[in-house]
Amino acid sequence: MENTLPDRPTELLKEGQLSPVLTFQEPRSLSLSIRASALVFEDPSSRRLLDHVERIAPSDATVLIIGETGTGKELIARHIHALSNRRNGPFGALNCASLSESLIESELFGHEKGAFTGAVGAKEGWFETAHGGTLFLDEVGDLPLGLQAKLLRVLQEREVVRVGARRATPIDVRVIAATNVNLEEAVEAGRFRADLYYRFNVANVRLIPLRERSGDILPLARHFLNIYGKRLGYTEALLTPEAEQILLDYDWPGNIRELENAIHRALLVCPGDRLRACDFKLSGLKTQAPAPSISTSSLENALKVLCERSPPKLFELIEKTVIRTAYDYCEQNQVQTARLLDISRNVLRHRLAIYGMLPGDKPPEPERPLPARQHGYVPPAAELGCCD
Repeated sequence: MENTLPDRPTELLKEGQLSPVLTFQEPRSLSLSIRASALVFEDPSSRRLLDHVERIAPSDATVLIIGETGTGKELIARHIHALSNRRNGPFGALNCASLSESLIESELFGHEKGAFTGAVGAKEGWFETAHGGTLFLDEVGDLPLGLQAKLLRVLQEREVVRVGARRATPIDVRVIAATNVNLEEAVEAGRFRADLYYRFNVANVRLIPLRERSGDILPLARHFLNIYGKRLGYTEALLTPEAEQILLDYDWPGNIRELENAIHRALLVCPGDRLRACDFKLSGLKTQAPAPSISTSSLENALKVLCERSPPKLFELIEKTVIRTAYDYCEQNQVQTARLLDISRNVLRHRLAIYGMLPGDKPPEPERPLPARQHGYVPPAAELGCCD
C-alpha cells in the first residue's frame, strides 16, 4: 500500500509567471511506466479542471475519472486524496486490466487460507489495506460482469467478504475509479452494470487530451527538459523555435507520456544543448484533410436481407460473424481483436468461449431428434409423458 502523494511545486513556465505542476515524488522510479508522471495547468481548460478537482476533493464522494491513456488519471486521483480528510491514510492504486479474472477477486477482497489452490495463508485485499484512506481503481471498464456485482455490494454495504470466508469485514474506504472506456456506451451494450456506473459517477472528472489543451504542451516540454536534462548532464537544455512549433503541430495520441518520451529521446540524440526539430522522431503530424468517411450501405443492405429471411437467433448469428471475422483478421490475437472491436478482453474471451472459438474448444454438438415410432418401437412411458 502506497502513501506517496503528488508534489505540487510551481515552476517558471513563462517569463514572470508561475504555474502549478503535479508530479510524483520519485519520478525516476516511473521511467518505464505508461502513466503520466507530470501535469501542468497553464491552459485555461486545465485551470478550470484544477479548480473543479479541488472543489470536490475535500468531500468523501466517490469519483469517476474519465480520460485517455497518458492524460494523468492517477496523478489527479492522488491529488484528490492529498486534499481530502483522508490525506494521512493509505492510498492504494490497482489497475483492474492488469489482473486475470481468476485473480482480481482475491486481490480486491482478499482470501482465507485454503480458499483455493495456492492459498497457503490468509491475505488482505486492496479494500482492507486501504481502510481509512483512498483506493484508486484504474480501468474499471475492463471488470468482468460477475465481479461488478460483487463490487457494487461492497460500495453499498461498506464491507467485504474474503474469498473462502463466511463473515464480512467492515471497511472505510473512499473509491476513485478511472477508465478510458465510454461507460455509458458500455452500459447500453450490456458490458457494464448501470447501477455500478451510477455508484461510481457521483463526482465526475473528465481529463482533456493533450491535443485539446495546446497551452500545456510547451510548459510540459520545459518541465521534462529540466528533469531529463539534469539527469543527462546538461547545464541548460532549450527548445529551438522550430522544435517548439513541431511539438505544437503534433497530435499527441499518447498524450503526456508520449511527450515525456519524445523529450527524453531527443535529448539522447541531440548533439548540443539546443533541441532542433530534426531531433524529434514523431509518428506523424496533424493534417488538415478531413478523415475519410466509412460507407455502411453494403452492410445495411446485407442486414436487410437477413431481416427479410428471419433466420433463428438473428442477433447471435450477426454477433458471431462479426467476432469470428475480426478474430481471423487479427490472426487469433485476442488483444488486437478486443482493441479492433473496442471491447474489453474479458468480454471478448467470454464471447469466444460461448461460440467455441477459443483454442481447444469443441463446437457444440447438434441437437439429436427424438426417437421415432419405427419397426414396432414404442417409446417408454416417460418419453410419452404418461404416469403410472
